[in-house]
Amino acid sequence: MSAPTVERPADRDVSSEVRGRAPAPSRGGSLTAYAMVAPNLLLIVVFLLVPLVWALVMSFQAKRSFGPGRWTGLDNLTRLVGDDVFWRALLNTGIFTVATVPLSVGLGLALALLMDRALPGRGVFRTIVYLPIAVSTLVTSLVGLLLFDETVGIVNGLLRDAGIGPVSWQTDGRLAMVTVVLMTLWTRVGFGMLVYLAALQDVDGEVMEAAEVDGAGPLARVRHIVVPWLRPTTFFLVVINLIWSFQVFDVVYVMTNGGPGYDTTMLVTYAYDEGFGAARNFGYGATVGLVLFVLTLAVTLVQVWLNRKVEES
Repeated sequence: MSAPTVERPADRDVSSEVRGRAPAPSRGGSLTAYAMVAPNLLLIVVFLLVPLVWALVMSFQAKRSFGPGRWTGLDNLTRLVGDDVFWRALLNTGIFTVATVPLSVGLGLALALLMDRALPGRGVFRTIVYLPIAVSTLVTSLVGLLLFDETVGIVNGLLRDAGIGPVSWQTDGRLAMVTVVLMTLWTRVGFGMLVYLAALQDVDGEVMEAAEVDGAGPLARVRHIVVPWLRPTTFFLVVINLIWSFQVFDVVYVMTNGGPGYDTTMLVTYAYDEGFGAARNFGYGATVGLVLFVLTLAVTLVQVWLNRKVEES
């Protein structure tokens, strides 16, 4: 009796299996992969790389129209170093970032822990907190203007009815910054809450129950279990909020327009005013924008490096 023959699948690469490697992808598969990635690469090139290179070129020019500019070398950068308004805008951006990032992340976590429990009216409260994310930032900024307008604002109307008197929300620089920070927090806390709510579903319930059995209170469980468990989520939210704070524009432009004076002028609004305002100095506006890009990139890289050090320790 002859031994039975074993059929090999026609599409199996035996030589690759013998060498311990997977078969090489076919040429058709590579072309398909490139075709699927091509639209995203095209968008990145058109809307990110091309504007970035164009801004870099304009930063070396005296350019006040869409026509050709005049090359001036490092004159724009030299002016930037001695520009008091630029340094004021940089300081305002730093103050705004320090005020909004920790509060956005911390309040988002606190609300997520609260909304993760069975509370009455939880759905309505989630909707109120999340509502600013569903609408554009411009609409939220207009709501802020309606609330804090010194003449017809709702807040001053309530204070006037209570006998406290109107507050100079827009003519006092510090109060103007407070209103911008408050409305920014309203637009960001809901996003942090939503991300943390999703991350809380992955927290090991058995570990939480064991800690509770061992006598750990709610605050101790949050501090020693929940917060370390959510470290990657916190890192993501910190980086995103840092980038958003450096790029803040709509809220400031609608509510205060950078005023009073330059008390709420940020780097983005200053770059916009120089490039598209009365000065029409595209070259100098591009220089301010490039400095903002470098600062954002540097801060993000530092955050990534710190997070890697924490994970390795």
